[in-house]
Amino acid sequence: MADSRRLVTIVVLGSTQTLAWASSYYLPAILADDIARDTGVSTTWLFASFSVSLIISALLGPRAGRLIDRGSGNAVLAVSNLLFAGGLVLLSVAQSLLTLQLAWIVLGIGMGIGLYDAAFAVLGRIYGTNARGAITGITLFAGFASTIGWPLTAWGASTIGWRDTCLAWAALHLFVALPLNYWCLPRPTMSVAEKRAADKPVPLDRQMILLGFAFAAAWIVTAGMAAHFPRIMEAAGASPTQAIAAGALIGPAQVGARLLEAGPLARLHPLITARLATLAHPVGVAVLLPMGGSVASSPFAVLHGSGNGILTIARGTVPLAIFGPESYGYRLGLIGLPSRFLSALAPFAFAVLLDHIGANVLLVTAGLSLAACLALCALRIPRTEAARHAD
Repeated sequence: MADSRRLVTIVVLGSTQTLAWASSYYLPAILADDIARDTGVSTTWLFASFSVSLIISALLGPRAGRLIDRGSGNAVLAVSNLLFAGGLVLLSVAQSLLTLQLAWIVLGIGMGIGLYDAAFAVLGRIYGTNARGAITGITLFAGFASTIGWPLTAWGASTIGWRDTCLAWAALHLFVALPLNYWCLPRPTMSVAEKRAADKPVPLDRQMILLGFAFAAAWIVTAGMAAHFPRIMEAAGASPTQAIAAGALIGPAQVGARLLEAGPLARLHPLITARLATLAHPVGVAVLLPMGGSVASSPFAVLHGSGNGILTIARGTVPLAIFGPESYGYRLGLIGLPSRFLSALAPFAFAVLLDHIGANVLLVTAGLSLAACLALCALRIPRTEAARHAD
């Protein structure tokens, strides 16, 4: 019975997270040109508004985590669905830059309280230190957010128009995701002592700073590569067709790595798998640059995607393993704040670097990944955790 309830929780959160990512973070890549054409607003301003929404989401992370630590996870996720729906409705009626900006502000608030960090915090509240498998499970679902979301958004835009497509996504939030998040997730009971513990301040000690740095460095690479992968591959010598074909391998590589995390790698401490994951991108760069993009773009994409797939899980599992479930949501918000903030700026920074140094931008990404690995290597595995994984 407990296993079936756990599976239901994973399916519910995995499904609602897939919807949340597909209808917010992955939306501009498909609709930006259509929105720009119909509203007269340049795509530069559209993506600037999107970047602002990501910064807003970063700033709200700690507050959302604190609310979830107090036992309000169902309500926080349900409110995020209302915000997603409201932002999408605003986007569907936008005729000017001001309305578009307002829509992305609302969507940014929704992303701040409704994406992975919030979902991980809910699982930490429900399962405590045993949440690792559930965290891996929902990332297996949401790993297909772009694979599902991009074709659906493109199909909707071509058949019913981008405005009605936004309304369709909004309806899914209201009539599918909101009921699932609010009524179908467990509501763990909390004692008065646990609620008081959830309000305790969390010190920004050495471990917190190292984790914040490691995930920030890794997420700069993730965001920059997501925005410019085909251009970087072409700069390294791949043809446009080869670059696109290689990019298509990133998603399956992420999911494949997460399956390994759920299977053989589950025996290792999450800090160890996180260290290995940060090395995947530099190894890919070491293969790609000497051999050239025409030969090695696909192996590079697989290595990059594999590392990124496990790091997404590590963002939730490593803090839980090191600090435990107390104030877990708030810690996730604090640790994730610099990574979410810097990932909003990464696409612009990478565009500038790519224009000036071309494929050598990969030396920068490799350096950032190695710096993340060093930061993770500076962290120690708690003795009790080390003994548990050794058994």
